[in-house]
Amino acid sequence: MSSENISISPALAAGVRTSAPAKSLSFLEGVAMIVGTNIGAGVLSIAYASSKAGFLPLLFWLVLVGSLTTITMLYVAESTLRTRAHLQLSGLAKRYVGGIGAWLMFASVCVNSVGALTAYMTGSGKLLQSLFGISPAIGSLLFFVPAAGVLYLGLKAIGRGEKFISIGMVVMLTALVAATLLKDTTQMRNLLNGDWRFMVPVFNVVVFCFSAQYIVPEMARGFSDKPEQLPKAIIVGMAVTFVLLAAVPMSVIALSGLNNISDVATISWGQALGQWAFFSANIFALCAMLTSYWGLGGSFLTNIFDKFRLGNDEQPLRRFGVLLLVVVPPFALAYSGLVSFVNALYFAGVFSGVILSIMPMLILRGARKHGDQTPRWQCNWITHPLLQISIVLLYLASAVYAIASLLGYLPSGW
Repeated sequence: MSSENISISPALAAGVRTSAPAKSLSFLEGVAMIVGTNIGAGVLSIAYASSKAGFLPLLFWLVLVGSLTTITMLYVAESTLRTRAHLQLSGLAKRYVGGIGAWLMFASVCVNSVGALTAYMTGSGKLLQSLFGISPAIGSLLFFVPAAGVLYLGLKAIGRGEKFISIGMVVMLTALVAATLLKDTTQMRNLLNGDWRFMVPVFNVVVFCFSAQYIVPEMARGFSDKPEQLPKAIIVGMAVTFVLLAAVPMSVIALSGLNNISDVATISWGQALGQWAFFSANIFALCAMLTSYWGLGGSFLTNIFDKFRLGNDEQPLRRFGVLLLVVVPPFALAYSGLVSFVNALYFAGVFSGVILSIMPMLILRGARKHGDQTPRWQCNWITHPLLQISIVLLYLASAVYAIASLLGYLPSGW
């Protein structure tokens, strides 16, 4: 999917309600929002989730799911470019699919966001406990304060925060991967171990790792003054995401083997490399959770404003009230004992994956019929019916597998 020659006709801007200058995103900030949202709890869990299947089945799913997710994100991008109003996914679904579609999309946003934010609360508590010896609940609370604080400040603060922390994450990850490759106990043959029969449940966790569809409409707000950069930012951001998602489990599995991976993989990774790497890996993990928390939490918040027509999302008291709805339930769920770290991601991925495999196609079809304008850039060949049917069947088959596994008819994947 080349991003070359992507341009938008001047007519696109006509009548568009542009964002205030403070909300404008740079290209790098847009890419960082994609990378930061994707690189969250998922990157920390996929090594453990693939501990039975192995690295090669994981790599297969990363390539396939990454490509399919990019396609559906570009469907959403074209739909937003055809729409003058800045609508979130549930708003786009209501306009172009109808009321049922809007509620399904909103439910998908809720389930995916609550599942993710719950996992971040759990994971951050474990990481801060391993770093400082404090209780997991106190660790989660320390993570919670800056995470929720930036969410309250809004889109521009999220974009800037994601940019700086994402750059830091790439630097830390490069150092850790290099140290792994130079470590004498690293065994690259570990990457060939595993059992392809366990590859299916890995799919659902990988789906969750590519969870940035939700922020495409939010990015469109930030790119309203330069809409031609939206598809480019999506493609570049997803390419960077793939490299990072492949590098972390590759390093962990090569270093520790499939039998020595904790559910938050950077803990065992850092311990195997030494004290400096232990701190670096876990700071990377916290940064990954923080950026993804901002991306998904911010999208969830604006979807609530959009769905219930609460008006301008910059009204301080109203924004604070909605923020509490977004951030408090995941914190409570994390310490309810009801969900584990990986299972929270797994079932969020199952539900949202099915909805997000179908809804962007329907939204794009409606936008092409009833949209406000025709952008010069369009999805073209990636809307081929055979490709769309393949996407839907793959996600539906995965959902059937997940239900069968939950009912005890199939072996656990991890």
